[in-house]
Order: sequence, then C-alpha cells, then structure tokens
Amino acid sequence: MNLKIIGIDPGLAATGIGVLTGSCNKVVTYAFGSITTPSNTDQGFRLEKIFSRLHTLIAEEKPDLLVIEDIFSLEQYPKSGIALGKVCGVILLAGQQTHVPVREIAVREAKQVLTGNGNASKEQLEKAVRLSIRCPDPIRPYHASDALGLALIGLFRYAEYQMDRCGRPRRR
Repeated sequence: MNLKIIGIDPGLAATGIGVLTGSCNKVVTYAFGSITTPSNTDQGFRLEKIFSRLHTLIAEEKPDLLVIEDIFSLEQYPKSGIALGKVCGVILLAGQQTHVPVREIAVREAKQVLTGNGNASKEQLEKAVRLSIRCPDPIRPYHASDALGLALIGLFRYAEYQMDRCGRPRRR
C-alpha cells in the first residue's frame, strides 16, 4: 500500500512543500514547491495566504500524514522564532481542519536521519534528499528540499506515527 506524505518546512517568507508517495523506504512519486509571501505586506495577510494554500493542497491531496519542522529560535533573532511559531500554528490548524495527523521533527533530528550529521549544511541535506528520491536535478528552493526530507522521514516512520481511534500514537 502506497502512502502519501506531505512535508512542510515553515517560513513566513517561504514555506517549503514536498509531497511524496511510496511505502517503507521506496519513493514512487514526488513533487515540491513553496509558498512565498511578500515582506511588504501585513503579517496577517501572509499567514492567511500560507494557511489557505496549505488547506487547499491538503484537501486536494488527502495525505496520510503531514510532517513539519519543529519550531526553533536563535538567541540573536528572537523575532524570527516568534514568526516561525505563528506559521507553524497555521500549519497545525490546516492539518486539524482537514483531519490529517501532523508530526513535528526537530531540524537537527531531520538532518541526522537523512545525512548522518545533525549539523549538515543545506547543500548536504539537499544532496541526501535528491539521492533518496532519485531526482537527477538540484531541488530548489532549499525550503522545498527540506520539506521533501521531512516527508521522507514521515514515510520511513509512518508505522510509528499511526494513530489509534482516540488520536493517540500506536505503540508497536
């Protein structure tokens, strides 16, 4: 049985999206892109654009799982962490409204799983994702390759993430 997983790399300026189908460690199809918002517009408008595009995509694709990068904040850029939290909030809401389970993965964990190095660069991560899905061309923007990486992890771990009838993760 092939699963459909959507990976999302949240960002206010650009939210990366990766959609793949497959089972276990085998990817059958993939697609990627991003939702961009102009910095000269109101933050509420930007969040609404991200929410509405994701809500539509999720409703159309009907994935088995959404995997998003967990919120992080750098001490020197606290406002970026707050904005990222707002974007993650609208992503969680889109998943909730479309009845799709959402799992969050820390960026270092994602890098560790995909490259073997929790401090891997964007270039190293993109190359690992490209090799995993057998994509011959570079995946750009990097937000999209990050999102595909998150979707890959969702595919690898789907059995762990399955939910019981009460919405709790099943233990195997």
